[in-house]
Amino acid sequence: MEAKTFKGGAHIPHYKSWTEDKPIEKLAIPPEVIIPLSQHIGAPNEPLVKKGDTVKVGQKIGDSEEYISAPIHSSVNGIVEDVDYYPYYAGGEALSVRIKTQGEDHDFQPSEERNPEEMSVEELQKAIREAGLVGMGGAAFPTHVNISPKTPVDSLLLNGAECEPFLTCDHRLMLEKADQLIAGAKIMMRCIGAEKCYIGIEVNKPDAIEKLQKMLENEPGMQVVPLEVKYPQGYKSTLIKAITGRDVPRGARSADLGCIVRNVGTTIAGYEAVVYGKPLIDRVVTVSGPNVGKPGNYIMKIGTPVSFIIDQCEVELVEGSKVVMGGPMTGNAQSSLEPGLVKSATGLLVIPPEMASADVPYTDCVRCGKCVEYCPMHLYPNQLSIYAEAELFDMLEKWNASDCMDCGICSYICPGQRPIADFVRKVQPELKRRSRAGKTG
Repeated sequence: MEAKTFKGGAHIPHYKSWTEDKPIEKLAIPPEVIIPLSQHIGAPNEPLVKKGDTVKVGQKIGDSEEYISAPIHSSVNGIVEDVDYYPYYAGGEALSVRIKTQGEDHDFQPSEERNPEEMSVEELQKAIREAGLVGMGGAAFPTHVNISPKTPVDSLLLNGAECEPFLTCDHRLMLEKADQLIAGAKIMMRCIGAEKCYIGIEVNKPDAIEKLQKMLENEPGMQVVPLEVKYPQGYKSTLIKAITGRDVPRGARSADLGCIVRNVGTTIAGYEAVVYGKPLIDRVVTVSGPNVGKPGNYIMKIGTPVSFIIDQCEVELVEGSKVVMGGPMTGNAQSSLEPGLVKSATGLLVIPPEMASADVPYTDCVRCGKCVEYCPMHLYPNQLSIYAEAELFDMLEKWNASDCMDCGICSYICPGQRPIADFVRKVQPELKRRSRAGKTG
């Protein structure tokens, strides 16, 4: 099977065998959910509920008037116990709505079923905005903004690569919800005016490739593109390069190249939002690791506490383990088991001490150049780490630090154990602030 790819990147262990053959199943409903009001890139939401309010599944509990934002909905029926600051999956605290669940039926009940072909593009985009959709592969960018391009777009690229180790939730979605995926892709294509749709899938998922290829035989303009198994194959710029051959210039948006990239989970959620009016109140999450008693791919409610997931999946938390929300390369290690699940969380991974990166002293850069060789963005991570550690922002801007995609390969490959990605990640907020100030000044 011929597979396309990009220059750079690395071949890293998969660790997918624990869950790749596990069908999707529902996780139990937790006794309470903690739902952060900011689960997206952009403006945070203002709460629409207060302590003591009764809420229903799918009810909007937070929203913002800003364009780059996404509303938040209750994932359960229950009583609002509090609106306050709670531990956040990415560190620190975030304003959240804590809801005590009531009753047994917490499934979303659609009031109607709509035909996307009878809806205008504006109605499709509004339905997706009102459902609170964000990029579910980890980026968390509001979907309604992404599918409202200001320039012509000829191609929709669906990311089914799932290139991070452990994660298999998208693999299972492609196998079990292929019909909804294709229907959702057609909705996205209408929104952006694309005539072509490419579904990029790494060749370690031959069953998904075979199934979707067969289903797309009579779908003009839609095709599966097999991809080499390499990290970070599923990132926007590398996916565009691998599938279309188009180079993504520094600072360019994918729409500038005539492409919009969407995750397969987001595309399916878009179908549910348009057809059933279902908000993004649950998602499929891979729970995995060698000490997980019940590894699998679970549909779970947004806001489900990490501690409840750990308990339900019979996790043995040995000393020194790391609990990670998201993927092992780009996710967030949890300092507390209290945070609630967020929309962009692809996994809940329990990494034992022997697999987790050791907290050992790192050395100065030895100028070996491995991070430069493997960087998929063709940056100089060695230089960036030195400038970031010293907070030399002018030099960081000169060396294009804002182009970093935060894939973590540099840290993974560094023989000196330097936390290169952490250094660069910590300076990104200030770089973005300086960029905004420059544009407005």
